Amino acid sequence: MTETERKYITREEDVSDSKRYQAIARVRDRLEVLEQDVDALAEHHPKLLGELRDVVCKENE
Repeated sequence: MTETERKYITREEDVSDSKRYQAIARVRDRLEVLEQDVDALAEHHPKLLGELRDVVCKENE
């Protein structure tokens, strides 16, 4: 997420619901692209995919 999207989604910045929902939609679009990235990493760079999984799947501490 961009810093701005993070602020909108976490409500750190006071914006309209419309802007907040737009930020959420942009992040969802990126998640779809991330799926393709995961497929490419699985085939061409499994070690890097493992690093990505470590970051994404890590429990909140």
